[in-house]
Amino acid sequence: MSTADHRTLDVPDSLEGERVDAVMAQLFGVSRSRAADLIARGLVELDGGSAAKSDRVLGGARLEVTFPVEHDPLLVVPEIVEGIGIVHDDDEIVVIDKPVGVAVHPSPGWSGPTVVGHLAGAGFRIATSGASERQGIVQRLDVGTSGVMVIAKSERAYSLLKNAFRERTVDKTYHALVQGYPDPLEGTVDAPIGRHPGTSDHRFAVVADGRPSVTHYETLEAHRFASLLEVHLETGRTHQIRVHMSALKHPCVGDLTYGADPVLAQRLGLRRQWLHAVRLGFEHPATGEQVEYATEYPADLESALDVVRGGL
Repeated sequence: MSTADHRTLDVPDSLEGERVDAVMAQLFGVSRSRAADLIARGLVELDGGSAAKSDRVLGGARLEVTFPVEHDPLLVVPEIVEGIGIVHDDDEIVVIDKPVGVAVHPSPGWSGPTVVGHLAGAGFRIATSGASERQGIVQRLDVGTSGVMVIAKSERAYSLLKNAFRERTVDKTYHALVQGYPDPLEGTVDAPIGRHPGTSDHRFAVVADGRPSVTHYETLEAHRFASLLEVHLETGRTHQIRVHMSALKHPCVGDLTYGADPVLAQRLGLRRQWLHAVRLGFEHPATGEQVEYATEYPADLESALDVVRGGL
């Protein structure tokens, strides 16, 4: 499949003496700024040589332009994604085990695999409610976080589950391996989260004017260098567990974005934060009964935990 549109035209005598960007605007119907961008990217040739936007053209000169096909970053591309497991499937919902390295839905700046792309490729019919790139999506997990999540297949399920997440009646349970020993060993972090001040990346932080965020944790295992926590979320802010653990000075092991020790991460063979969504409980939209779905630790997290349990 072609990824570019190549066009070649001879400059008419009537445009002799004009600048290349002005000629492109007239011959190809693009704006002067778009023409300048193509020239700056080396996609324009004049008589077989590179062109500058201020070059003047001669009548009869050959102008060759390559127009890249710009892909919609929000387009859902159906594809089977290796590693996505189906935990439960019925007429109303599908529950999956999302592996690390997979986004939930397309977004600007992400060109990798997605959950919605996999479901489309596997033939699942998902609710049409929601924005086109995230239809049926009622919750999200970070690209670097693995675990259980639910997707709505019917419009009724979408509405009920969306409301359940909004009203905080969904039981979201994570396990996190964090550096050191939290003090106290169990507790609640009630601290607002917002964009990290002074940065242009995708980091978040505890900030006074952030959105209310509540995380409950308890220590399951305490080892020499790290502790295994069970975490329950009241709210569902982006990077919430990672930000709150970092604010406690106990970042998730392997989470270099939020201050984890890179040496420890390397010793454990981790290339991402040790964080896994282990259980998800909610009222089934069809039956009204309380249901719960769970997943096991993936191999990289299990291996790292085994090393920690062995005392490194």
